[in-house]
Amino acid sequence: MRTLIAQTVEKVGEEVTIKGWVHVRRDHGKIIFLDVRDRSGVMQVVVLPQVSEEAYNVASEVKSEYVVEISGKVNARPEKLINPKLVTGTVELEAHGITILAKAAPLPFDMGDSELNLELPTMLDHRGLTLRHPRVQAIFKVQAVVIDAFREFLKSQEFFEFQAPCITPAVAEGGSEVFQIEYFDHKAYLTQSPQLYKQIVMSAFERVFSVNKIFRAEPSVTTRHLTEVVSLDAEMGFIESWTEVRDMAAATVRYILKQVGEKCAKELELFQTTLPVMLDETPTMSLREAQQKIFDHSGRDVRDEKDLNPEDERELCAIVKEETGSDFVFVYGYPTKKKPFYVYPNPEDPEYNEGMDLLCRGIEWLSGGRRVNDYDQLLEQVKEWKMDPAKISMFLEAFSYGVPPEGGFAFGAERITMQILQLKNIREASMFPRDMERIDIRLNEVKQ
Repeated sequence: MRTLIAQTVEKVGEEVTIKGWVHVRRDHGKIIFLDVRDRSGVMQVVVLPQVSEEAYNVASEVKSEYVVEISGKVNARPEKLINPKLVTGTVELEAHGITILAKAAPLPFDMGDSELNLELPTMLDHRGLTLRHPRVQAIFKVQAVVIDAFREFLKSQEFFEFQAPCITPAVAEGGSEVFQIEYFDHKAYLTQSPQLYKQIVMSAFERVFSVNKIFRAEPSVTTRHLTEVVSLDAEMGFIESWTEVRDMAAATVRYILKQVGEKCAKELELFQTTLPVMLDETPTMSLREAQQKIFDHSGRDVRDEKDLNPEDERELCAIVKEETGSDFVFVYGYPTKKKPFYVYPNPEDPEYNEGMDLLCRGIEWLSGGRRVNDYDQLLEQVKEWKMDPAKISMFLEAFSYGVPPEGGFAFGAERITMQILQLKNIREASMFPRDMERIDIRLNEVKQ
């Protein structure tokens, strides 16, 4: 019967069988050391010819990434040789028998180091291999907790989960940054957002969320944009103000950070990073207030701009951190015509809407706000935004039958992961990143 590596710490003196990959092999005279890993951790295996000559001979053939089955006795390590960095650092396995389950080709680079010192393109070109490295795995363990925590918290708040389609007949967000596809004899699009669908579902279930792939045909290659991401979306009905949406979004992020802190302490230590600070009340300011603050701080005048650019976001976050200690800041009140048709205009100042963004450490984490729920107002804005009502007829029909005041928010799992671990490029936070230059393989190399 197989014993997981992490379980061996409870089996000192017992005979066990472990199965896994050889992470590193080290030869010291007549002793061979194997670091073997499975899904639970890494363990040191000691192979001695005087204990088992057969096991020693097999170990002499073993190389990195060989898949092995090893039986032996779990021994306590001498106190001076305890490795506190390993879950199994207090024990080691004395090998009695080794079976090679699968061989591995010679590796194109060293996988045994604690750091995977590779250029990003090389890391992605060999994704099937680099995903095995503990440091790379740590990224996606954090991301899994982020997504799980999003689900857990919203379910605790009586949100209903649904899955939105990825093929749509219309463009929810407007603009041209969409992937058009051939859908039999018709035009269709890969969805930019589950926005219209989550509003439809909200009109039946009141509180809903989804974990969906979305697609953005952005013709740029930056360190924080991908063409395919995991979007964490929520929508809620019967609100009285956009601030209720803000508060729910803040509570969701706060829970995510708490769960990451509790469940990913080793991963955070591995990346030598700390969680961003979120105060009990997150600083909130309008776009115009934010732009004025930037002007007062540095003299850069962006007060006539319709949005914050990356430099503005970085500067604003630095100012807020210095003034309040918060790594987060909400910015609301963007020009109505610069946002999608469904965003609710401020009744007292319709030129600006009740949309919001949450910034953290210089990057946008989340966007959302209040939506238009009145059917006639929606129709009017559909016309103003020059959209075809026929293409969103299902969406409009739901609102024709009565929808309460509502709003919602969404953020990207990859960007949150990138920010938590302070990664330099969002592609590190995607298992199989898609951008203008890559669909697993590098497209520019294919053209050649």
